[in-house]
Amino acid sequence: MQFRTWLEQYTFEKYILEVSIATLERGGVTTNPNTYQFLDPIDAWGLPKYPGKTEILPPEANIAEELIRFIQVNNMHLQEPDVWLGTWINPNTKYCHLDITTIYPTLEEAKREAILRSMQESRTIVAIYNFKQNQTVYL
Repeated sequence: MQFRTWLEQYTFEKYILEVSIATLERGGVTTNPNTYQFLDPIDAWGLPKYPGKTEILPPEANIAEELIRFIQVNNMHLQEPDVWLGTWINPNTKYCHLDITTIYPTLEEAKREAILRSMQESRTIVAIYNFKQNQTVYL
């Protein structure tokens, strides 16, 4: 049992390192912290499911440490079906956003949901993202 715990910890730490590096190199990623899967480039739009839970980190933040904390704090929500862990570095501010991402098939649906969720949680969603087109739409 002790070996399994060590192996699980090693795998989780490796996942955190991979997400951190990919976020810095690509400007953001979408992953599943339960399976360690990275989302394939699908033609769909991602946005924060719970904008009030989005963490916005200054450029000097330790992304790996903050990812671990974010996953621990939001573990219950990250267990929900069809949600992902999203990271995004805003190219204008260089701040890193960590959120619980949900996906919509069309730009219109994603915009409508982003506006609705922003109003419900009194926190504005800054942008939505298309995974296949590598396109950010600012709201």
